[in-house]
Amino acid sequence: MKSGREKRDRGKRKDNERKLRKTEKSRNDELSRIAKASYYAEAEPGYEEEFSDKLEGRNPVLEALKSDRTINKILIAKGAQVGSIRQISAIAKEKGVVLQEVDRSLLDKMSETGHHQGVIAFVSVRDYVTVDDILDIAEQRGEPPFIVILDGITDPHNLGAIIRSADAAGVHGIIIPKRRAIGLTPAVAKASAGALEYVAVARVPNIAQTIEYLKNKNVWVVGTDSTGDRAYYECDLKGAVALVVGSEGEGMGRFVRESCDFVVNIPMKGKISSLNASVAAAIVMFEICRQRGL
Repeated sequence: MKSGREKRDRGKRKDNERKLRKTEKSRNDELSRIAKASYYAEAEPGYEEEFSDKLEGRNPVLEALKSDRTINKILIAKGAQVGSIRQISAIAKEKGVVLQEVDRSLLDKMSETGHHQGVIAFVSVRDYVTVDDILDIAEQRGEPPFIVILDGITDPHNLGAIIRSADAAGVHGIIIPKRRAIGLTPAVAKASAGALEYVAVARVPNIAQTIEYLKNKNVWVVGTDSTGDRAYYECDLKGAVALVVGSEGEGMGRFVRESCDFVVNIPMKGKISSLNASVAAAIVMFEICRQRGL
């Protein structure tokens, strides 16, 4: 028979094994969380379905860069800046593709093939256009530009819903930032209910600078915020206009707000003082549509 001490020792060993397994599981869960955060910057968790549209391995990523395929972001393992990885980095920087170095273990967690070779690229479901392309679309239609600028939308369902409303309201194009915002992903395409095929989307490195560019093109820039000076329906929105909608939690950034020609609000009677970003965007978009008689 085993002594009481032996039994206690065996019990302690089992407890330690359980703790080790629990610690390892927590570590793996944390790695997965960090891996997702590395792509979606400050976005909230819950984007598992976004990781289906990606390229893994040096040759696939390199060829995608050479063919000018639209790439949202490239993740490279730290310490892997040799050979073709160095070439990938050089081309990505030249083309303005967002590039980020991460621990190899994070790439291991995201990899579906198990052969990422130190690089994973997240590709867009549709090519982006330029801001000038959007202005050209308005000119071709014989209409004053009607543009929507999104300052940091991170929820794919919000972006998809905004694209859907934009198509219905006759918007010529949408502008989104390259960083700290959702790009054109499979979930966005799904949430748009097909509207993504008909709405031009430009992706720019700096929203405030883009606003200044549009103002130089005689486009009035209208921000939306609960602290706006006037109700949206009290303003003349019939001319060339760019509507700015801020992020879900923070609204417009300070520099973006200061760049706007004026800021409007959406009057509300309820106790909740804010609306979902896609709802707020749709309300003002259709007011612009109404004023234009579209």
